[in-house]
Amino acid sequence: MNITIVGPGAIGSLWAIKLLQAGHNVSLWSRSPETSIDLSLDEQTSLHFSNNNIKKLSASDLVIFTVKAWQVKEATTPLLQHLDPDTILMFMHNGMGAVDEIATQIDAHPIVLATTTQAAFKPDRNSVSHTGLGQTQLGAFNLNGQQCTFLVDVLDNALPAVSWNPQIKIALWTKLAINCAINPLTGLEQIKNGELADQRFEGILSSIVEELTQVMQAEGIDCSIEELEASVNKVIHATAQNNSSMKQDMLYQRKTEIDFITGHLIKTANKHQIEVPVNQKLFDQVKEQENSWNHQD
Repeated sequence: MNITIVGPGAIGSLWAIKLLQAGHNVSLWSRSPETSIDLSLDEQTSLHFSNNNIKKLSASDLVIFTVKAWQVKEATTPLLQHLDPDTILMFMHNGMGAVDEIATQIDAHPIVLATTTQAAFKPDRNSVSHTGLGQTQLGAFNLNGQQCTFLVDVLDNALPAVSWNPQIKIALWTKLAINCAINPLTGLEQIKNGELADQRFEGILSSIVEELTQVMQAEGIDCSIEELEASVNKVIHATAQNNSSMKQDMLYQRKTEIDFITGHLIKTANKHQIEVPVNQKLFDQVKEQENSWNHQD
């Protein structure tokens, strides 16, 4: 397949390399003005990718967006004029709501949503480390996207394990719930994920999960407080040594994905007229910090 990866950060670079090694024609699209980018995985020989090549973009069968949630709109919109309506658009990012914002503009395309627990890290711009094996789930965002189940084989062949989830909304909400519990707290406290297992966070984590369960149930998702708490605790322990993306973003005073994580929860809660005071307070605290950096610029 002809594949373009938009946003070659850690996860984007990992998929680019794995898909190229699996025999696909892979090019990159990024904010870098360079016409080519070399990437090396786990200190192996560097691989050469063309970057920002409109001809290759136009010939793409599949475009995978691995940008931050708040970058989705600005990354997608300018590319649409170059794409065939049959080109599949796949979005793989944290949070929810970003694709909804541009749904009317992209609805002619088959659209696939992806969520992954693969972990990667970029020590520098030309190298990537695959730091944790995980699973990737794909699902349709629109009617045309339902024709794209064959992508499971394409991606699984490159970086297993990949599966098709007809209930992708449930998978995305479960991941959102885990992000709502872990990201704002690790960002505000500047701690590793594992430190949330400390007793002092027990009460607030329970409250976050309780609010999440109410909203998810209102959205028609079958879940219980016990199940969600177990999922959150499992991730806290499994990723104990990890720094969440929000922790890193706040450390370096970069814009966070809070609007598409806790913000999406709050929007959905408002729609159902559900009060989520604990999540609202965390959201406000993160936004307050973000705004204080902006004022220094």
